[in-house]
Amino acid sequence: MAVQTSRIVFLVDMQAFFASIEKVQDPALEEHPVVVAGDPEIRSGVILAACPLAKKWGVKTAEALWEAESKCPYLVVIRPRMQLYLDMSVSIAASLEAFTDEVEPYSIDEIFVEMTNVLPGLDMTAKEAAEMLVTKIYRETGIVARVGIGPNKVMAKMACDHFSKKQPGGIFHLHEQNLQEKLWPLSVGDMFGVGWRMARHFHDMGIRTIGQLARASLSDLRKRWGINGELLFWTAHGWDESPVTIDTHIRRKAIGHHMTLPRDYGSWEEIKVVLMELSEEVARRVRANRYLGTTVTVGARGHNYFDQPSGFHRQVKLYDPTNDGNVIFDAAKQLFLTHWNQDPVRSLGISLDGLMTDEARQLNLFYPDRDREVLNHTVDELKNKYGDAAVLRASSLTAGGQALLRAEKLGGHYK
Repeated sequence: MAVQTSRIVFLVDMQAFFASIEKVQDPALEEHPVVVAGDPEIRSGVILAACPLAKKWGVKTAEALWEAESKCPYLVVIRPRMQLYLDMSVSIAASLEAFTDEVEPYSIDEIFVEMTNVLPGLDMTAKEAAEMLVTKIYRETGIVARVGIGPNKVMAKMACDHFSKKQPGGIFHLHEQNLQEKLWPLSVGDMFGVGWRMARHFHDMGIRTIGQLARASLSDLRKRWGINGELLFWTAHGWDESPVTIDTHIRRKAIGHHMTLPRDYGSWEEIKVVLMELSEEVARRVRANRYLGTTVTVGARGHNYFDQPSGFHRQVKLYDPTNDGNVIFDAAKQLFLTHWNQDPVRSLGISLDGLMTDEARQLNLFYPDRDREVLNHTVDELKNKYGDAAVLRASSLTAGGQALLRAEKLGGHYK
């Protein structure tokens, strides 16, 4: 079985993006091990990015700040500036659009680029074109980029994650001829789309490598996990038909908001405040995208969720589609109180799934909601004009509230 070979897709990844930007902004940091951490004033903060010099000391992304400082006593710790990083990401994406309009931001530091129709005009090989993009990004921004090349987005992503970062030039092409040699020996948990839970299920079945998954019975995988099992089977074979498109993130299936709390929350009174804030934020984003949703999902984790997973992840279907924070909160409250085991909570998340356009809806004669809609949109306009802290619930000013602090942040970090 062969992978698709008619396309050439790049996944452009910016190396140590946040830390690299800080070094470009301050040349005095060039020879220093630099990390960007969630909150340097709190030693339990998490490393968001580490420059190559810091990584030589053993510092890793996502580890606790105190662990990183214990490895590297000369570490320079910088608080994140998310607006700066976001602006730089947009600028790099715009620069790549000089070659093609098929440019899709995958994350703040990763960008898919469809090169299939571009290469003939450039009269270059895929590797030569990748080298040109890397040079262009470095000259314009001072950021070192790496490129994974593949016949589709999934292959380009895995090429970048597992191979490009280990190459001297930061470029690797994963294709039909080297798929079995390079990709199949990797652990099944390294495959795109396989999380730790699914990896554990595969291990229980005796599937420990990507190659073993590729050789597994498709009917067995489909019977056990439905369409997801079939999708992972085809991913192991290098198949992916998803296009590189600028509106991938516009057509959403769900909108959610997650919050890591500054400390353990053990009382319902404090947890309730955060659930309300999350519900309001999700509702606001759903309204901004002109959606209604039908399913509320709530997730909670305790302090030790990295090594000893605890908590729950549950959902409930609503009677009517909604984009109202009060309705979302009522459903979230019901879910939380039903499944919470009274253990302290360190992170909470809420999402609204089953999204549909808000252009039309079934009216309810017994529960008119026109006044709520007017109020919600008025509050949205005030926040858009004067900032997120312009209108707050009184409960957000209590000890458990996080809305006032998060109003100063972007993506959970200071702007």
